Amino acid sequence: MCFLVASSVDREAEYLDALFCLTLNPLQSQRAVALVESFNPQERADFLSLADSNHVIVRGLRTVLDQAIDPDVKNWARQGIEKEEKRISTALVYLQSICDELESAKCPATVMKSLDHYPDLGNDLDLYSTADEKSICDAMTGKFNAHIEARSWGDRLAHKWNFSVPGLKESVEVHVRRLGQMGEHTALAQRFVSRRVLKVVEDKTYYVPAPEERIVVATLQRMYRHFYFRVCDIVNSASIIESGELDFQELRRVTNAAGIWPGVATYMAIVSDHVQRYRGIPLALPEFVLSAARFGGAEIKPKARFLRVPVMPYGAALYTYQVTQAAMRGDVPGTLRLSLLPYLASAAALAYKVTGSDKGVW
Repeated sequence: MCFLVASSVDREAEYLDALFCLTLNPLQSQRAVALVESFNPQERADFLSLADSNHVIVRGLRTVLDQAIDPDVKNWARQGIEKEEKRISTALVYLQSICDELESAKCPATVMKSLDHYPDLGNDLDLYSTADEKSICDAMTGKFNAHIEARSWGDRLAHKWNFSVPGLKESVEVHVRRLGQMGEHTALAQRFVSRRVLKVVEDKTYYVPAPEERIVVATLQRMYRHFYFRVCDIVNSASIIESGELDFQELRRVTNAAGIWPGVATYMAIVSDHVQRYRGIPLALPEFVLSAARFGGAEIKPKARFLRVPVMPYGAALYTYQVTQAAMRGDVPGTLRLSLLPYLASAAALAYKVTGSDKGVW
């Protein structure tokens, strides 16, 4: 069941709690809607900004629009939804054109993460391709007059390219032949094309990862790179698990081979714990998933706009396990790439301390 944190808790944590209520259990979110109705104009703006950061503007405001009594609040919610839907519809048109052009140029393109948010959409359009980097850059710059953004050290290691397309607010991020913070996953990455499936959104068709790979990429991003969860991560992954389409045995098999099964299991346990908190019932995860999880939802706390995963000891333990497994299976390139991560993280921390930004490193 939905509940709101005590009023003495930091306001941002209260807003996050409300967003979870509105999106995970909209039918029992009356207290969250009442909280939104009590906001002054500045608080509404802050709340909307947080919903944007967590990619749940449309899903959150739809609940407010359906249940609010105050006509001013209903109008505010309606305007917020309409503005966001306009942005999303424009982005989807560009995304389809980009995917079609890449496919025509023999650059298989799978849309990762971005469409999991729908009816919301993130601030980037993420793609994965098995083509070579030159072919992708040629297709993006030739057809769309895209500008190639400056690449950080991390981007180069991960074989990631960012493009700015005229007329498109969102940047286009293409992962080329590799996945993972250091580009350590190659065989695992290939599955994002070899097992991709079709998805129709607003009468447009895209290739997206199979359910197993959708959980994989979410885990790589949250448990091995950023170490924080957004509201959308919980909502999106709960939907995948509840769909009944996820093959847990296959997910364990492939991620065990890649050395990230404990992180995947932990990721799903955290999602389940949050579903239980806001609905009263956890997700139906197999026992072998729960037993492999290293920790659960109680260990992540709201801070700086998101739910934070403690890097020490949890993130470090998952990293150490991944490096060890890569070394044990004789993956020398993967081991070497992963061994660079602490140095890259130190450089990023130093750059942030000196300049206030880690741009150029991560």
